Amino acid sequence: MAPQYLRFPLLSSTVLAFSLALSSFASAAPWLPTGPEGGDARSFAGDPTDHLHIYLGTLTGWIYDTHDGGKHWSRLARVGQRDDLVLDNIVVDPSNAKHLIVGAHVIDRPDGGIYSSVDSGKTWTSSPQMKGHSVLALSFAPSDPKILIAGALDGVYRSTDSGHDWKLITPAGSTELHEIESIAIDPKDPLTIYAGTWHLPWKTSDGGANWHNIKEGIIDDSDVFSIIVDPKNPQVVYASACSGIYKSDSSGTQFKKVQGIPSTARRTRVLMQDPTRSDVVYAGTTEGLFRTADSGKTWVRNTPTDVIVNDVFVDPQHPEHVLLATDRGGIVAAEDGGFSFHASNSGFSARQITAFAQSPTNPSELAVGVVNDKTFGGVFSSSDGGINWMQQSEGLMGRDVFALTRTADDTLLAGTSHGIFRLEAGKWKESGLINPVVVPPVARPRRKGAPAPKPVARKASGPAKHLDGAVYAFASSGNTVYAAGGDTVVVSQTGGIGWQIVEPLKGKEWRNVAVQGNRVVAGGLKVLALSTNGGADWHEISAPPSISLMRALSMDDTGGIWVGGREGLVLSKDDGATWTKVHETYLNDVNNIFFDKAGERVLVTNNRPTMVYAISIPAMKFSYMESGWNLRFVRPVGDHLVGATFFDGVVLQPRMMDSPVSSASK
Repeated sequence: MAPQYLRFPLLSSTVLAFSLALSSFASAAPWLPTGPEGGDARSFAGDPTDHLHIYLGTLTGWIYDTHDGGKHWSRLARVGQRDDLVLDNIVVDPSNAKHLIVGAHVIDRPDGGIYSSVDSGKTWTSSPQMKGHSVLALSFAPSDPKILIAGALDGVYRSTDSGHDWKLITPAGSTELHEIESIAIDPKDPLTIYAGTWHLPWKTSDGGANWHNIKEGIIDDSDVFSIIVDPKNPQVVYASACSGIYKSDSSGTQFKKVQGIPSTARRTRVLMQDPTRSDVVYAGTTEGLFRTADSGKTWVRNTPTDVIVNDVFVDPQHPEHVLLATDRGGIVAAEDGGFSFHASNSGFSARQITAFAQSPTNPSELAVGVVNDKTFGGVFSSSDGGINWMQQSEGLMGRDVFALTRTADDTLLAGTSHGIFRLEAGKWKESGLINPVVVPPVARPRRKGAPAPKPVARKASGPAKHLDGAVYAFASSGNTVYAAGGDTVVVSQTGGIGWQIVEPLKGKEWRNVAVQGNRVVAGGLKVLALSTNGGADWHEISAPPSISLMRALSMDDTGGIWVGGREGLVLSKDDGATWTKVHETYLNDVNNIFFDKAGERVLVTNNRPTMVYAISIPAMKFSYMESGWNLRFVRPVGDHLVGATFFDGVVLQPRMMDSPVSSASK
């Protein structure tokens, strides 16, 4: 973006006791997403005019597409400019391939809608009639492309004009026909519609005027995730539910449960029929992909059990080419009809980055930690400054990674959801052994003239044990490492090989820790403690009264303690005796603070605006830049910044650009 200049009003002494000069240090080029590849992928849709052009929906509102059958993916657009829309349904107009419609919902509350695009997904508009409706299912009628059916939490909706206008076709306020999870339309009769709910399937044969429950043969109270109708023989209907897979040869009048899929994998999220061979059906479950080649008589699992399948795409021209959209593992592909799969995530990243570490000997060697990705996540490393990433998680056993640091000898430590781990020879080993506190013997009185007592060995207060709780933050000074681990802070003098509890800090909730030289500060949501002698002694200091919950903590090398939270950014230069608000106009909802010693500045990010802020030390000049992303934190790498997004992996600032500085009012 072009440099921006703003002038601020006079700052009161209660807001800021020092002057700030504002400048833009924005580069013209946008920040570039680089991975790590993978994450949650939700849904596919194929271009009817180009079998290699496929769209992909995500958990965070992004639409991706590929023009080579899934070998390479590109971010296309963020629907609704929101990061909480789950795109489980994308449909392409059979009569106009540039016309796309998506159904969206939000995970934790009723919200979402229907969005449409007329330029192949580049731009999107919201349907006013469906705004706020949680849309879980969406389908074009195969025999009439002007008819669309949408399933929402509050019922079934129909459009007869290609998605412009919508009408509820189930009884308003129905206690039965609601929470529609799946939709299927008879391939020859658009008035015949199947609707799967969170409590059994329903059917209408007159466009919604009348509905009847089709539950014969299905276990009561089954959530129906997917329904498909055989395009060549509409009497054959498959339905997947939390209780298993069912098949009907009578248009849903009677179902029979199919055999061959274990009960542990009964949550079948998607069914997909091979468009060229009706006897081949794929079942994507929470324990892998199953395939039948005999219309459901026998099933074979073709992926590992830890693969959670959300959608299946079968190439209509080359059905041996199969794609899976999975939780955590992104997209996987097969070229042999679904028997053997490999990752196909080039260009796709939906990772939640929570931690960062940089090598002290080679600044281009980086590591990031992720959460919610189990064995597909953990730690990813880069040897080229964040351009390419490789998973390095053997030994973490699917743990979430909340914190990373490197010791003076370049050993990588990970703070996880269950303990501390140390990377040794490419494998993670548990390293959170808490050594017992050494208790000195009680001094005994010595009689005058008596010989000096023999040395008495110190006694340990108890057996050593492993730290098994969550570790949220590290701070390193040489080979001394501090770790904030919930109700305690631990310290290692040996680069993370062994740890001791910092006894004065037991019993409170600690989330952050920072160190500069001999000064160490630990922070919880509402409490701060400071040591000025390398952790030998601690005392509680006053937390900033203007910050309700302290989310972020840092120290600079001039003695300043920085704290951030929803109410903004504050600074104390007298160890907590007084706190000063730092730029109340812009710095609100702060989520991370980092002191960049080499750059002599403090870098700040906040939750929603896509800005990165820098405050020079000690001049206290304020500058900002536009990243284009909501960032969890930023770190300097060479002459550019690396940013961690909330849901979209790592982004890189192309390079730092000098910008003029404008003076602010004092």
